[in-house]
Amino acid sequence: MLHHVLLIQDDLAGAATVHHALTGSGDWGFRLSRVTSFNEALQRLTRPSGLTRDDMDRIDAVIIDISRADGAGVVTFEQVCRAAPQVPLLIIGAECDEGSARKAIEGGAQDYLLKERLDSYSLPKALRGVIERASSIEALFEEKERAQVTLNSIGDAVVSTDIGCNITYLNSMAERLTGWCKEDACGRPLTEVFRIIDGASRKSANNPMALAIQDNKTVALTANCVLVRRDGSVCAIEDSAAPIHDRSGKVTGAVMVFRDVTKARAQSEHMIYLAQHDILTGLANRVLLSDRITQAMALARRHDHKLALLFLDIDRFKHVNDSLGHDAGDRLLQSVSHRLIKCVRNSDTVSRQGGDEFVVLLPELAAATDAAILTEKIVLALSAPYTLGSEEVHLTVSAGIAIYPDDGRDAETLLRNADFAMYHAKECGRNNYQFFRAEQNELAVEHRAVDSGLRLALERQEFVLHYQPTVNLATREISGVEALVRWRHPQRGLVGPEDFVPHAEASGAIVPIGRWVLREACRQGRIWQDSCLCPVRIAVNVSPVELRDPGFVAGVRAILASTGLEPHFLELELTETVLVQDTASTAAVLHALRDMGVQLALDDFGTGFSSLSHLKRFPIDMLKIDQSFVRDLAIGPGDASIVGAVISMAESLNLQVIAEGVETSEQFKLLQEQGCPEAQGFFFSHPAAAEQVTQLLRRGKWTPQAAGQTAQTPANGAALARAL
Repeated sequence: MLHHVLLIQDDLAGAATVHHALTGSGDWGFRLSRVTSFNEALQRLTRPSGLTRDDMDRIDAVIIDISRADGAGVVTFEQVCRAAPQVPLLIIGAECDEGSARKAIEGGAQDYLLKERLDSYSLPKALRGVIERASSIEALFEEKERAQVTLNSIGDAVVSTDIGCNITYLNSMAERLTGWCKEDACGRPLTEVFRIIDGASRKSANNPMALAIQDNKTVALTANCVLVRRDGSVCAIEDSAAPIHDRSGKVTGAVMVFRDVTKARAQSEHMIYLAQHDILTGLANRVLLSDRITQAMALARRHDHKLALLFLDIDRFKHVNDSLGHDAGDRLLQSVSHRLIKCVRNSDTVSRQGGDEFVVLLPELAAATDAAILTEKIVLALSAPYTLGSEEVHLTVSAGIAIYPDDGRDAETLLRNADFAMYHAKECGRNNYQFFRAEQNELAVEHRAVDSGLRLALERQEFVLHYQPTVNLATREISGVEALVRWRHPQRGLVGPEDFVPHAEASGAIVPIGRWVLREACRQGRIWQDSCLCPVRIAVNVSPVELRDPGFVAGVRAILASTGLEPHFLELELTETVLVQDTASTAAVLHALRDMGVQLALDDFGTGFSSLSHLKRFPIDMLKIDQSFVRDLAIGPGDASIVGAVISMAESLNLQVIAEGVETSEQFKLLQEQGCPEAQGFFFSHPAAAEQVTQLLRRGKWTPQAAGQTAQTPANGAALARAL
């Protein structure tokens, strides 16, 4: 490699000596350029391309003779240092100039040689040394600069300390998050600059960097950790600290990487809130109520107390809802919930079970009469007039009371008996309350009659499937159909699933009914494919009871084989309840279905048990956004934000999304703008018989005209549709 050396030398004989010494220096070749004055040197060193690595005129080193005849050697050295500080300098001079040479070394020169000892060994060796050192220093600077730029460019904060936990470094993000600039922070104790507390107790949290140094291992920050900034404001953070080692492996300090997770933690807490609370009223939902009942029973057993469950149902609410509209009905339910909360103690729990049904948990009762007193207060409070706009609405409520442990020793029994008591209150004229009594088991006999009728219904072929299409919002192609079961009861006519599925689940009849639904849906899907219609997904709802049946997976496999429907055309829709009941066995069943090729959808997403951990643990392919969010898309930003968040989250998790309950063109357009892939609802088509849906599939794409042909439902069709 040829290195360009600039010699500042006014002595021709001395220059010849240098040139001779550099001739034939082996692999390290040198090209020597000579100037006699600083001005000439300055022109060579400062020309625009003079310092470009790819330029042949690049100066790799400068040799300065400080024993110049004009006596300007030292001055020339100082001028060169200022003009080109990045170029390594080698000083040569006579023995009498050693004092000046030492000052030059102190001033920045890399080496010094006596002119009397210049030869083809010492001079090339010295030049190689100064050039290599300069190159190493430059490489180290570039590496440090690269690391500095990288650390300041990343979105995470980085802090390092020495072995005594004193700050040695903060990157730009760490400066922003802590409120400390690097200059002020360096040398200060970590606990002064990086003050962390527990988000719940507000007490000081353990120092992760001290633990990393002490234990010589990576240490995660305490859960729910909060950083107190220099100005006293706080932000939630998370991440970890790790020890720093020297070449021998000895710990010399620690480095911590952390990030602001305030928004993420708030979003997580909001998701947890959604999983435990009713969206409309903000009251506890079924899962939170169940947890509270379990806790209350444990305390009641320990302290030998009673507790009560009040099951409340608004009398004739459906008539009010239909006459005033769903929006007014929702506002009315919100008003009811506010009044309920005002009636109870802070230790009580008010829950909305769905529709117009509420449950109140009264823990730690001394006597059953205490529950009666509170229930009278509730019945009276809820009967006061409600004002909705210009309308004044009057409601009454029927309530049932079940006492633990007298009327049941588990949550399910207690709820069921409170429900029985509520129905007894309705039979007694409504607008009253009743305690559960043994004779109310007669109601259970009636329910058993319904269960028996369900089993006979299979034999008598009284079940029928209706289908509701799913539409691709971008192409308007029909991408799937959902199978919805109906019961053609000999006396009651067409019965919707809300009136018999709960009985079927409680009795176990849902298992054979579900297999019939699955077989019929797969058979119809294969018929459509054999008729050369566009292949679509066939969605079938699966009850938690079915999923727990030991033969469920084998049954699905057998039905697919017998009907000839390929597994990837079958979509099984699960409620979020499924994911929190015996999660280990549920996960095994779902993974077996996924391995078979069946698609899995999470129905009514966001209304009950929504959890990101569920989406991570279970092999879900699709999320169905509950119609309660879709219904209010155009009213306010809240539901639109939630729908957008679900769509974005699903996209990042590679999940498909279907919006349920689309009823208006405005909802349709807003979902398109949100980037929602698919939707279903009355806007596209009411549930219809297979023959009517066949006509839609022949067209392949949804059009308003095609939808109009399926909008006519059989008797009670509108009522059934509202119940979906």
